[in-house]
Amino acid sequence: MHLAGAHVLVTGASRGIGAAMARSFADAGARVSVAARSAEALDLIATQVRGTPFTVDLLDPAQVDELIPRVEAEAGPIDVLVNNAGLESSQWLRKETTGDIRDVVRLNLEAPMVLSQAVLPGMLARGKGSLVYVSSLAGTSAFPGMTVYAGTKGGLTNFAASVRIELRDTPVHVTLVAAGPVDTSMWDRLEDERAFDPILRRLNSLHLIPKKSPEVLARRAVAAVAADRRHVRVPRRLLATYWLGEAPRRLSEVLLTGVPFDKGD
Repeated sequence: MHLAGAHVLVTGASRGIGAAMARSFADAGARVSVAARSAEALDLIATQVRGTPFTVDLLDPAQVDELIPRVEAEAGPIDVLVNNAGLESSQWLRKETTGDIRDVVRLNLEAPMVLSQAVLPGMLARGKGSLVYVSSLAGTSAFPGMTVYAGTKGGLTNFAASVRIELRDTPVHVTLVAAGPVDTSMWDRLEDERAFDPILRRLNSLHLIPKKSPEVLARRAVAAVAADRRHVRVPRRLLATYWLGEAPRRLSEVLLTGVPFDKGD
């Protein structure tokens, strides 16, 4: 994907990874639109990247449905969709509320699916595009106390793999960002949970979960999109874990190589 002049939409762009993504894409010469719920913080990021802000609550299905048509009407066709908006869930399942479960599923999994479905026809018609999904180490590995979050990120990871197979003979590319601990407020809240102390102590003693900055993750993601690479994995010391989780998906791709299927054209 040639990023100079490309139009990039980043969801969850008011802080953390999303804000860093917006800045990195802008640094690469892209026109950036940013979407999030917090209008004041979003306006600040939009000013920094000379982009267009779109205040939206992605927990509201009606606003999700309207976002892609709204952005494209006001800022032009979308070349890169970065599905970054997400909710963490750091609670044992038996203590979760039904409302919180539904919110996490809606934002982490349903919204990226609906937004991708909405933006894809235009990308295919124009003959270019990139879909980016910000998943997590929790999308590959199971962690106690992150059951709902891990379930949604595992679903997002498998969704991205399935979309990639559907798009294998098209000019639209899929990049999955599998992030371990990132130095954001989301990770800070997890570290503040006393119930996670023994788990984090064990993983830290094994040097398995070094924190990376949002800027490092964003730079690697932007480079991957520019090169049409399919994965960004951070930290790299856990590549074996990522590859073990990826193996069944790669096997599916190999088994389906050369098999014609109806793409719904």
